[in-house]
Amino acid sequence: MATTLPFPGSKPNKAAVPASNPADEVQALAPSRREFLYYIWGASIALLMGEAAAGFIWYALPRFKEGTFGGIFEFPPAQVPGVNKAPYHDEDGRFWVAQPSDGFIVLYDVCPHLGCIPNWSESNFRFECPCHGSKYHLDGLYIEGPAPRSMDRFFTTLTFDDGSTLAMDSAGDPMDINGRGNISKITIDTGKRIQRNGRV
Repeated sequence: MATTLPFPGSKPNKAAVPASNPADEVQALAPSRREFLYYIWGASIALLMGEAAAGFIWYALPRFKEGTFGGIFEFPPAQVPGVNKAPYHDEDGRFWVAQPSDGFIVLYDVCPHLGCIPNWSESNFRFECPCHGSKYHLDGLYIEGPAPRSMDRFFTTLTFDDGSTLAMDSAGDPMDINGRGNISKITIDTGKRIQRNGRV
């Protein structure tokens, strides 16, 4: 291919560069007032929904500390009442510790009727609800009144001196501790309430 050389003394030909037109430049326009309000409302709603979701999750997750109602209680074995003696009431844990003739038991201190607090009657040797007159034996079994079932129980685990353990069954029956030795540790889980099946 032949190469064309410039004439002597001529200037090289430069490509013509078009002059820039301000109308052709891309300009970023500020959002209108309506668009700005849309953005603000959208961000506010997203923030509100995020706060609501975080609050719901925080509320739904259990955060019971040991020694507070809903958590684990370490009950001192020295405070366990004797067999067929008046039960011991723990107000912080909302439970009664009793030892009827058929074993060891921990009762929720709320009446299953309408949520009143039954009291222990020394003269009648039973629990009596002051609101509507429901009555229960030492082991929480229903005697009379409008209550739909016997008193609820809390899941309990006993540890003995020899290292063996005994846990309450799923029905909440009293735990037979005869011949098991001395109790070295009592763990009461107030987050695991066991409802009795009817009035038995």
